[in-house]
Amino acid sequence: MIVTVGDVAAGGHCVARVDGEVYFVRHALPGERVRIEITDRKKRFAFADAVEVIEASPDRVEPPCPWAGPGKCGGCDFQHATPEAQRRLKSKVLFDQLTRIGGIDPALLDGVEVEALPWPEGNLGWRTRMQYAVDESGRPGLREHKSHDLVHIDWCRIATERIREADVLGRSWDGMGAVGVVDADDEELAVYTQLRRTARPHHKSGPKLVHQTVADTRFEIGFDAFWQVHPAAAPTFLATALEFLAPREGESAWDLYAGAGLFASGLAGAVGETGRVVAVENAPASRTAANLAAFKNAGAIEGDVADVAPDLGSVDLVVLDPPRSGAGPEVVVALGEARPRAICYIACDAGALARDASDLAIEGYGLTRIRAFDAFPMTQHFETVALFEPVD
Repeated sequence: MIVTVGDVAAGGHCVARVDGEVYFVRHALPGERVRIEITDRKKRFAFADAVEVIEASPDRVEPPCPWAGPGKCGGCDFQHATPEAQRRLKSKVLFDQLTRIGGIDPALLDGVEVEALPWPEGNLGWRTRMQYAVDESGRPGLREHKSHDLVHIDWCRIATERIREADVLGRSWDGMGAVGVVDADDEELAVYTQLRRTARPHHKSGPKLVHQTVADTRFEIGFDAFWQVHPAAAPTFLATALEFLAPREGESAWDLYAGAGLFASGLAGAVGETGRVVAVENAPASRTAANLAAFKNAGAIEGDVADVAPDLGSVDLVVLDPPRSGAGPEVVVALGEARPRAICYIACDAGALARDASDLAIEGYGLTRIRAFDAFPMTQHFETVALFEPVD
């Protein structure tokens, strides 16, 4: 059918309404008139692809990648929009999620826009970690949106130049379920494989421990460990968190979901020798502790944040960078009991941030500062740094 597309929604969709029916449409832009094809129907709504553009938005551009679009690679949601339009769409999603789900006063979000991160290639060539699925014949590729079907691309336009030039897509990976490439600060790329029906990757070539340097601290992490995929993300998020929290000499701080210890290292330097920093990481924390070894006032605890945080006592400052699902009520209650003077929340999902913001309000904490960054150009995703402080 032909529909007129309305506002953007979370998930890389725009909303169209016809005769009381709601359609979440991919590959469209607000205000466009498009022909859609239903891809999945639920009881109260349906998902669809825009397969023909009849009246285009002025924000529409030709996607730089030939593999972007309906029935093709599902990795990029917004290649058909200008970079400025992409950030406006994400800003609208952030506003809607925080006001509708989080109960945030719209006035607090006035002027908040998703900001571009500096990168020579702009919206392309930024992704430092790529994982390709492998089909039964051993040929790697990327999956269609919400599908197990593979699209065999020539090269990924958002991958870094070193990954693009690596001979990964041109090789056979017979018997493997996936192959991954990591472009860190090392001379060589790290390459790993993963068997089908197993979650544990196997190191193939390059360094087993990769290195990333931020603010004069060199982090050593496993080839399969978490690190921000945009080269400008980690230093930007660290600087923003420290600006928001304004740590003072002698204060105590927690870095929850610490990963490599990025925020813990910044906090340790900021609170000085008389301060103390505790990093909590669910994965093996020995690598986190090793990265903090130069800071005598910092240490790492291995365990689930929801289990560990309630036993840590009181604290002055908290940084938390939870997974996409968010921190959840248990962790938020533990934060409320610890009564920090400031909480800096790093969020990769606006909906999860909104839910946790609502719970933080119950604990007596309100949003006071916020910035959002386009850490995943061409996709629906973005990162938000939010400061919560006790409500008077």
